[in-house]
Amino acid sequence: LSVAEALEFFAAQKRIRRPLEALRDTGLDYLKLGQTSPTLSGGEAQRVKLVTHLLGGLKDSSADTLPDPRLQIRNAKLFILEEPTIGLHMSDVRRLVAVLQRLVDAGHSVIVIEHNLDLIAEADWVIDLGPEAGEAGGELVAEGTPEAVARHPRSHTGRFLKTLLRLKEARS
Repeated sequence: LSVAEALEFFAAQKRIRRPLEALRDTGLDYLKLGQTSPTLSGGEAQRVKLVTHLLGGLKDSSADTLPDPRLQIRNAKLFILEEPTIGLHMSDVRRLVAVLQRLVDAGHSVIVIEHNLDLIAEADWVIDLGPEAGEAGGELVAEGTPEAVARHPRSHTGRFLKTLLRLKEARS
């Protein structure tokens, strides 16, 4: 069964349903149950690790009230992800953004190395390196909120981000 099929089959079984829902929420509902880890892409493997953390104590981060902030700081984790959106449909990117936001809301820090503009637009802080790739890169071009990077005249990321932010603003 795929995760999506298993979710339907085990809908009434809360203990089985919760991990399947977490896999779905990170855009992995197409994976087959029992699929071995060597067959996963790097992005898929990162998202499986996120699910492990979500199920291992972060479940309550979606509650109406957050836990005591002192406990959040003491138990805070740093998540570093590289291109977790590769291969994801736009709706799955939105679900992944929601999962990452749950981690931040629970007091954790999330650093994402990413080219997906929809995820970049949701960031608290963007660091744009370049100005080009490879040997012509590696310099700090711009940093700040997505809106600040979008206004930066030398940022290639900012140029495309500006268009996306305008579209989002027009829709709302």
